Amino acid sequence: MNSWFSSHRFALSFVAAALALSLAGCGRNDVQVYQVGKEQAQSPPAQGADATAMPPGHPDVSAQPPGLKWTLPTGWEEVVPPGQMRVASFRIKGEGSKLGDVSVVPLPGAAGGILANVNRWRGQVGLAPVSEAELGNLAQKVVIAGHPGELYEQAGQGTGSGEPTRILAAILMHDEVAWFFKVTGDDQLVAQQKPAFVEFLKSLTFTAPAAPVAQAGLPADHPPIDTPMLSAQPADATAPASGKPAWQVPAAWKEVPGGQFLVAKFTISGDGGAQAAVNVSMSAGDGGGLAANVGRWRGQLGLGQLSEDELNKLAAPVDTAAGKAMLVDMIGTDARTGQKARLVGVIVPQGGQTWFYKLMGDEQLVGREKDAFSKFVQTARY
Repeated sequence: MNSWFSSHRFALSFVAAALALSLAGCGRNDVQVYQVGKEQAQSPPAQGADATAMPPGHPDVSAQPPGLKWTLPTGWEEVVPPGQMRVASFRIKGEGSKLGDVSVVPLPGAAGGILANVNRWRGQVGLAPVSEAELGNLAQKVVIAGHPGELYEQAGQGTGSGEPTRILAAILMHDEVAWFFKVTGDDQLVAQQKPAFVEFLKSLTFTAPAAPVAQAGLPADHPPIDTPMLSAQPADATAPASGKPAWQVPAAWKEVPGGQFLVAKFTISGDGGAQAAVNVSMSAGDGGGLAANVGRWRGQLGLGQLSEDELNKLAAPVDTAAGKAMLVDMIGTDARTGQKARLVGVIVPQGGQTWFYKLMGDEQLVGREKDAFSKFVQTARY
């Protein structure tokens, strides 16, 4: 079922800075608001940090994530500018020379998938990788900015330092963006800071979109990060131009600005104030794969992860003008509103890229629009 993804495995990951931290004061429980500066200067890389510059011709990884508001835990000190692709960064000082580093990094789409990122973190502390089946036993449920998220805890020896090291990493999918919140440092210190980290995650609030994130350096072995195209063809277009898709948009759909991680976005209104939206995005390769992206959508509906057998039963092959695609249809509870919702998603591999179409909203309205949505996807020309 998933073989058509296998030839384009693509893993997005984010930069993990090494620990070279200075003294942090006792700190206060202050509410902070962070907005990413458009031309914000970057701090010099810490000793031992991944600081290889992007190779010539590397795609722009600029993003437009929302700003963040938080309550600063006692003993944490904000680092400004954050650097290393981060939109926020904090340092923690423990007893003696014990150190901790906190990072907040957004990436588009599934960002390589949860399994790939958890295994990367495990490798950073000398632990063996886990399988998809084992992953569910490692996830700890947490609340991040009012949304359900997952926390993964790894303890071992730092591959660079050989010292006892612990990593706490939480993941939240929010508006087609994977948000990574991570604490790395001395094993005992990070373990002690776990309650403060959990409270920090609860205190987060997304505010209005900020300016684009400044492009930062990537390690030499980092896979390329490709961002989706930023515009789509007009609704009446009949032929593709410059590699962008052309499609036939249903008359009742209203196109609206979709943000920098979406190719296009449409809103649909129904009876009694019912609402639904169609999001279209694109990633290089397989964009993380079928399982990771269906899992991301299920998270938006408050649904659990699927086994491979369950995924194969859920995903149905469909024909489009570009060839075979996969369709999923799921019902759950919108994690943002708490209301019952339905999601229909179609994943279309095309020319070394993968296109993601998602219809989500009021259950009855989505049911009414499903045929129109399917036809919209089938008419796309790339």
